[in-house]
Amino acid sequence: MANSSSDRKNEENLYNTWMNNQQEELKELQNAVVRARKNELNDDELNELLRKMVNNFQGYANGRSRLARVDVSPFFAPTWCTPLENSVLWIGGCRPSTFIRLIYALCGIEIQSHIARYLQGMKIGEFGHLSGKQITMIDKLQRQIILEERRFSSRLASLQEDVVDQPFAMAARIYDTERGENEIEPLNKHGKDMSNLLEEVDELRMKTLKEILGILTPIQGVEYLAATKRIRLCLQQWGKKREQEHNSDNN
Repeated sequence: MANSSSDRKNEENLYNTWMNNQQEELKELQNAVVRARKNELNDDELNELLRKMVNNFQGYANGRSRLARVDVSPFFAPTWCTPLENSVLWIGGCRPSTFIRLIYALCGIEIQSHIARYLQGMKIGEFGHLSGKQITMIDKLQRQIILEERRFSSRLASLQEDVVDQPFAMAARIYDTERGENEIEPLNKHGKDMSNLLEEVDELRMKTLKEILGILTPIQGVEYLAATKRIRLCLQQWGKKREQEHNSDNN
């Protein structure tokens, strides 16, 4: 796997471009919410905006996949993110199940204690007044996604165990300290397996987002995407602030 500084720079540039786009997309989504509430945008126009956002996300995922085939390791511990951001990463990004938990948070629903009352017709929260049918579909989706996450977590654990298992242990015993040739083949296989895992998990993230937007109404979908971008940008800001505080304490 390549380890050049130019590869790392490309990965960092992709991330920085994506985060800058989040700022612009958040403004666009917030403006759309305001206009929709004034009946200046219809559902077709809102759906077009949602498709644009999904396509942008897909483009970012495709870029990650392309770069990960060259050097995947940085995506699991990106130096371009703050320690706070890295502390919540799961296989190179956020857990797809958090996409769903955000819906419940926006609704103000405590899943276990309020789901039954909600299904009986009580309206909880202000997030577009989700219907009982929508909540049922979201709850089913959440269960499916959690099972998928467990499967991927198990695969990640197996790949991590392989680092100290065969053929790495054998390579360590016969390692040529001057040439280091014996490490190349197992490292390449491990990197390929990790990049395949990242790509599949990104596909699950994309699938989850599309299914959520398919359950929500157009205006709910726009409000939801705006919330996801606000949270992501806030996490970055909090991480930078914490870094600044730590640096000042150490000076």
